[in-house]
Amino acid sequence: MFKNKLVNIMLIILVTLTLIGGITLVLYFQFTKSTDQNNESTIDEILALSVDTNEITTNLLTNDFIRVTFKIQVDNAKAKKELEKRDFQVRNIIIRELSGMRASDFSGSLGIENLENIIQIKINEYMQEGVVMKVYTTGFVLQ
Repeated sequence: MFKNKLVNIMLIILVTLTLIGGITLVLYFQFTKSTDQNNESTIDEILALSVDTNEITTNLLTNDFIRVTFKIQVDNAKAKKELEKRDFQVRNIIIRELSGMRASDFSGSLGIENLENIIQIKINEYMQEGVVMKVYTTGFVLQ
């Protein structure tokens, strides 16, 4: 090919590394794509692994009050039992987060989504048997 042996060896190594990298990327995306499709839960599975909170009423930072209920989805049955036992801690987390918020923090769906994400993160700090997958707001009254 080329008269210089060193250039030939470098080209062969570069082509080989490029092929290996390309094959690795294709395999990676194939495996992650198939696992994502298998992780989709049916509604029955979501309900079986969910815990409802009691209605929580508390004051906000702006002297308004809020009344909320949540459905918390976990990843396995042991986590559901643990979350049911940690009900008092969940209520404490929710009340603490709400008491530091203003009524304007809930303007639009983004405010509720932020609250759900914060609650999910805080509950996961306590969980030992599993993780919280999603927090759903099932009741919301702001006055």
